[in-house]
Amino acid sequence: MTPEPRLIMFDMDGTLIDSGALIAEHMAATFRDHGLPEPTRAMSYSIIGLTLELAMETLAGCDAETAILMAGTYRRHYRAMLAEGQRHEPLYDGALSALARLRAQDHSILGIATGKGLEGVNRILALHAIADHFVTLQTPDHNPSKPHPGMILRACAQTGIDPEATVMVGDTSFDMQLGQAAGAKTVGVTWGYHARVALEEAGAHIIIEDYADLDDAIEKVLN
Repeated sequence: MTPEPRLIMFDMDGTLIDSGALIAEHMAATFRDHGLPEPTRAMSYSIIGLTLELAMETLAGCDAETAILMAGTYRRHYRAMLAEGQRHEPLYDGALSALARLRAQDHSILGIATGKGLEGVNRILALHAIADHFVTLQTPDHNPSKPHPGMILRACAQTGIDPEATVMVGDTSFDMQLGQAAGAKTVGVTWGYHARVALEEAGAHIIIEDYADLDDAIEKVLN
């Protein structure tokens, strides 16, 4: 019997790529430019996964208009770094082989659900030559910020796969809440930016500590 199709959605920052240090660096520079106290690295890590404007509102306690201005400053810092061409966001150990294993399964459809903009997503996918792994890319360009369920629901509509047959894989409470709100299953990963207890409190169905455990975790939450 042919297995039923299932949709595996991956967060990007903190799940596929280790971008936290760069995000914290540019967040600190942005706050300095706007005459605000720099957030600690832990504070910057706490908002990874949100849209950039919402992250600014949360960290700075500012209004939406100021957050838009700060987000623009942040993007300028990030683009300046990219223009130098010497630093980029590496894949986590085991991510590439895990993606290859899942892609080799005819019944597994892979997608991205991230707070990163589509331009940045496409850059990362090209950088690591993994664009062909993913059928659907869900970003804030055409969805509300996590934890709103829109990213998963839109991916399900595009692929024809029900939320009940969908798994959200991520490192933050926002990812777990996104999955829960959409009616999907959730797999939390511990190598990212939110603590295990935060994943548990956000309702993660299962939590793993290594990409080698992902295949079994997916099977467990869907069966």
